Amino acid sequence: MKYAILSFLLLLSSLGSYGQNTATLTVPAKPERTISRHIYGHFAEHLGRCIYGGFYVGENNTKIPHTAGVRNDVVDALKKLKVPNLRWPGGCFADTYHWKDGIGPKNQRPTIVNTWWGGVTENNSFGTHDFLNMCELLGTEPYLAGNMATGQVQELADWVQYTNFAGVSPMSKLRRENGRDKPWNVKYWGIGNEAWGCGGNMTAEYYANEYRKYATFVSDWTNTGGLFRIASGANSGDFNWTETLMKVIPKNLIEGVALHHYAVIDWNKKGPSTNFTEQHYFATMKSALYMEELVQKHSAIMDKYDPEKKIALVVDEWGGWYEVEPNTNPGFLYQQNTMRDAMIAGSTLNTFNNHSDRVRMANLAQAINVLQAVILTEEEKMLLTPTYHVMEMYNVHQDATYLPLTVKSADYTLGNEKLTAVNGSASRDKNGLTHVSLVNIDPKNKQEVSINIEGANYKTVSGRILTSKSLQDHNTFDKPNVITPAAFKGAKLKGNSLKVELPPFSVVVLEMK
Repeated sequence: MKYAILSFLLLLSSLGSYGQNTATLTVPAKPERTISRHIYGHFAEHLGRCIYGGFYVGENNTKIPHTAGVRNDVVDALKKLKVPNLRWPGGCFADTYHWKDGIGPKNQRPTIVNTWWGGVTENNSFGTHDFLNMCELLGTEPYLAGNMATGQVQELADWVQYTNFAGVSPMSKLRRENGRDKPWNVKYWGIGNEAWGCGGNMTAEYYANEYRKYATFVSDWTNTGGLFRIASGANSGDFNWTETLMKVIPKNLIEGVALHHYAVIDWNKKGPSTNFTEQHYFATMKSALYMEELVQKHSAIMDKYDPEKKIALVVDEWGGWYEVEPNTNPGFLYQQNTMRDAMIAGSTLNTFNNHSDRVRMANLAQAINVLQAVILTEEEKMLLTPTYHVMEMYNVHQDATYLPLTVKSADYTLGNEKLTAVNGSASRDKNGLTHVSLVNIDPKNKQEVSINIEGANYKTVSGRILTSKSLQDHNTFDKPNVITPAAFKGAKLKGNSLKVELPPFSVVVLEMK
């Protein structure tokens, strides 16, 4: 009898650790919209070892293979991500950067003290030509952040002319003297950065009027409307900032409104990047999942003034933010990257995919050696982080047709608080393949998802998964492959029903034919 009771208790225990979730995947006869590839953009600021030592090792480096000073291993890795755009030179750094200091012979360029990040002196050896040529090497579109705080309108207007004008002018003449005949035709331009903070501590009203002035003179020189001007947007839940910009700035002067939000526990006590507790993890994910509410509410404000959704919501800074690694420069923001970061990346990208009618551009902060980086380097060594692998798995959604995926999820609970355990998004690519990305943030319980499919009949399903033994697991230079994607066998397709078993803290991307 006691064995029967014990077996029954074990059964109850196993059932209790198995969350039940339902979802509906709809394949419309007429596609509603496309998930812009630009949602999968990246960010490269002059911060710590992101540029110098990360992307750029110098043209005279004999230890690390490079092309014009840019690491070949980094280029190869980022090409696999299909990076659609790269933001530069900041961040806070952008509003103290004067682009003319970074052109011409490198031995004649003035130095600059990076007062924002570590107080280090930079020699300006990586400037406009170096960045834009690197973007061509990567096959990515540049996104230049203009100096609005310590610069002038003429300075930004000259930068646009220098990079974009093919005819005869003072700036195109200067470009040719510096070795570049054809313009780069830079489309994406940020007008200032975090104007509410490091970009000048402006009020929304003051910034909006300054933006109007600057945007007027950011011309594409052909009057074809080819430039994409992005206003410095709100800090997380500052909805008044978005309201003011949408109200004050004429629609013919703006193509995008930015939004910055980081998954952070407490700005005064951010917690460790690897040796974190479940309480740390829960608080971080609560902040990360707040992105859903932020996107909804900022989009609703934009809808009032722009019901046709012509202006994009551009989340050009997002990611996890923790304390720096021990014994590193606190101004360099160098942190490790664990399965927690994979949870942040997968969940955030699902949010962007699901709101791709308004969110049409985003930039993970940052690409290399800073915050939630996809790549870490140490001299000649390089590793790919869990965040890298999530973005590589998700690149199937780039420029694919959005498919509505409605998930009714079980809860992930800790104490008296709860979060949605499962989130997802779906799309169909140009070859007719459907991809479903699912994330289970619950660190202890597996989740079964029963998906009802409407509007299509699939015959096969396959997939890939990213997970590990511990939430705190991460790749190191000695063990760079602790966390890598693997084949996923936990999905079963029968008729119009798809059942998926998601292990704890896992990211899964399915492909259906």
